[in-house]
Amino acid sequence: MAHATVRAGPALVAAFALRPLESAGVAVPAEAELTVEKLIYGGQGLARMEGRVVLVPFVLPGERVRVTLEAEKPGLVEASLAEVLEPAAGRTDPPCPFFYRCGGCQYQHMTYETQLEQKRAILREVIRRIAKIEPPEIGAVPSEPWGYRNRTQLHLDGSRIGYFGFGTHQLVDIDRCPISSPMINQAIAALRDMMRDQRFPRFLRSVELFTNETDLQLNVLESMQPPARRFFDWCAGRIPGFAPDAISYPAGEFTCRVRRRSFFQVNRFLIGEMVSRALERAEGSSALDLYAGVGLFSLPLARRFGEVTAVEASASAAGDLEFNARAAGLDVNVRQQRAEEYLLSLERVPDFVLADPPRAGLGRHAVRELLRLRPPLVTIVSCDPATLARDLGLLVPGGYAVEQLTLMDLFPQTLHIETVARLRAR
Repeated sequence: MAHATVRAGPALVAAFALRPLESAGVAVPAEAELTVEKLIYGGQGLARMEGRVVLVPFVLPGERVRVTLEAEKPGLVEASLAEVLEPAAGRTDPPCPFFYRCGGCQYQHMTYETQLEQKRAILREVIRRIAKIEPPEIGAVPSEPWGYRNRTQLHLDGSRIGYFGFGTHQLVDIDRCPISSPMINQAIAALRDMMRDQRFPRFLRSVELFTNETDLQLNVLESMQPPARRFFDWCAGRIPGFAPDAISYPAGEFTCRVRRRSFFQVNRFLIGEMVSRALERAEGSSALDLYAGVGLFSLPLARRFGEVTAVEASASAAGDLEFNARAAGLDVNVRQQRAEEYLLSLERVPDFVLADPPRAGLGRHAVRELLRLRPPLVTIVSCDPATLARDLGLLVPGGYAVEQLTLMDLFPQTLHIETVARLRAR
């Protein structure tokens, strides 16, 4: 490859606010030229310098880069990117003017095909390293790379609204977000305009927007005091499609009611495909849906199985699930309970178990009970490769084989990796 230079510029340099370099008595140069070996989960590239690992963001494997060394721990140096001396073939110009400063995206500097390739490599490496198993070939389901998010969280400060900066809690003021849906961007514009008005409650610190592209929820996540009812009435007059409580979200052949405190998947383009992949080869007479949410998987399971139990700890989501099952005319046994507690009391073995846990994963207690019950087929929908690998590292020695791994790219332009793992009892 011919030598080329990509300069970071002041926008990138200003994005970093790491602690001062602590060299622990070892002389560390202020800058270094390094070759990036690989990307790691977390969005950074890994390089090596004099026996120490150097982590630097916004790079690609194989690139020769000049970095500024920012902070050091034993055997590990954190660096910021100063200049790309030899760019990789997958590098591209980020289309978002807030990239490098905004902490919402980490991968806009690479083509979408390169993002998928790197995420598969990261997932494979994490499973090998943590689970100590050789994963099967990893498939990938791509998404529309822009405008996909139906939910986003925004921070507010005075007349500014946006996301925290890269590696900081400093607010980056934005006027749009390219990965968010059109209706969310309309709401951002409306909120920015409202914030110029002296009536706007300055004590609001963060809000969440959620939309089906017809209706839109605004949920207050952090505030120094509860906003008055008149604020929400004002929002109803200014924000297109403002919904005071619940949203009806189309999900394949079903419609799910989703209230303010209920979880729902964030990629509006892959919801149907995700359900299809998660329920592939699921068969039998009884099914168990753990961490069931509002019923995204429970409802189609009830069309396939004679008996379906859905376990959900959140009162709001469990209430939505019961409502959605009744509205669809389906019989679903809803249990508002923690998944590990329900498994502990379960004696009858279901034919199929689907688990869509939070970022913390299944955990040791839930895995232990699954190994006790040994259902013939288990599918895990995971949003964190490290906790997935930890759980697989317990399930595989306990008698399960990983039959299929599929990367569902629910979060293009970001480091996040969603995986559907299908396991069969040996």
